[in-house]
Amino acid sequence: MHKLLVHGDRHNTYMAGNLQRGGKNTASSDHAWAITRALAADAIRAGWDRAAFLQVLLDGPYKAGHHARALQHRRGYDCAAAWLTRAWDGARLHVQTTDPITSRQDFYAALAEFRTRIERTAWKGTAGKTDMRNLVARMEICSRAGSWDHAVSERDLAERMGCSRTTAHTSTQRLLKAKLLRQLDSGSPTEGGRWMLRPHPPRTTSQHWATHKGPEAGGALSGPIARQRGEEANIDTLAAAQVMHQDAFAHRGLGGSGLALLAALAELDGQTIEELQATATVSRPTAYRQINTLRALGLVAKVGELYHLSPTALEGMGAQTHECTDPVTSWDDAARRLGTRGVGARRRQRHQAQRAHWLRVQARLAEHRRTARPAEPVPHPSVAQVHLVRPDGCVVDPTTGEVIDGLYVAADGQWIWHQDEPFDTPVKTAASVRDDPGVGQVAA
Repeated sequence: MHKLLVHGDRHNTYMAGNLQRGGKNTASSDHAWAITRALAADAIRAGWDRAAFLQVLLDGPYKAGHHARALQHRRGYDCAAAWLTRAWDGARLHVQTTDPITSRQDFYAALAEFRTRIERTAWKGTAGKTDMRNLVARMEICSRAGSWDHAVSERDLAERMGCSRTTAHTSTQRLLKAKLLRQLDSGSPTEGGRWMLRPHPPRTTSQHWATHKGPEAGGALSGPIARQRGEEANIDTLAAAQVMHQDAFAHRGLGGSGLALLAALAELDGQTIEELQATATVSRPTAYRQINTLRALGLVAKVGELYHLSPTALEGMGAQTHECTDPVTSWDDAARRLGTRGVGARRRQRHQAQRAHWLRVQARLAEHRRTARPAEPVPHPSVAQVHLVRPDGCVVDPTTGEVIDGLYVAADGQWIWHQDEPFDTPVKTAASVRDDPGVGQVAA
């Protein structure tokens, strides 16, 4: 909030249009209104009063108050103060009706509530399953950090999700558009970007619209009103976070749908195929295909019409059944049978090679950026050079080494030319200087 106040919204975090005031507004006014509301809410939490808030935005040189100062310049102080007062009152009502997070225990309680909403959201399609993996990976990072703010690079996130960097980047862009994620900064050359999960997205965004298709890819947390009748998604994100980075859940292996089925059975063991369609949010053909694959690996057994996980399925060890006489012994064994073994190792090697290449390029650029030695200043021609003057005061020609007759050093350190002969006297040449006995004695 301090950066937002001083430097403004440099990353366009609050750029998305909103109609919080009602009616039709321009993009610039909507942007300024969102920034002002955010600053007002943080000022209320910090213990400010309305007069201090108005004084900071109207009298201070901060970029966040540019719109308010422009409004004051066009319509006067009363209009600008009324505009800021409306923002202050709305932010105060929001702060009073929102449960504050004052301790680590409050954060973990909020994280558990957010995890429940993720688990009961219908993530449809391949893109939806990828977004679910993205949020699950970020929740694990936030759980360790103890805050909604977290730092992670795209390559590290892709390795946690078990997908390519491009897939992770595309999923992150969908979550940003859906207002489930906020980018705080772009990171530094040695640290990943900083992000913040948004457990309470704005009600004006599309993921809160009830449609007959249900939530689209990336439009998560739409609530029960947006789900189709009969759909009750229910998965275990902790189980998904435990196994989703394995090679068995790569693109051409079990994939996101197989992960969703495994997480649904980990949450509620013993479900029919129709129930798994709803809890895992997969189509009927996909449910049959992935369940048969899991049964062939010995990870799932069918008892009557119900499907059950093997006791050690989350560790990658299957159980011998009538359908599977040779169960898998590890997730590596499962990836080998599915043909995706080594995908994660190759991805990590590629990322490591890219990091090493980046370091080499930075070191090579640093060599070119070294500060050049400043060139020695060239003395002015009128300034005498000490190395050309002998102890007896004679000036020597630097090219021939001969004495220059009539050239001396003045008291101010500059050259001075003095001749006893009149100006029409012919100039002595080097040969005549050598033949002159008096000059020869001086030179000797």
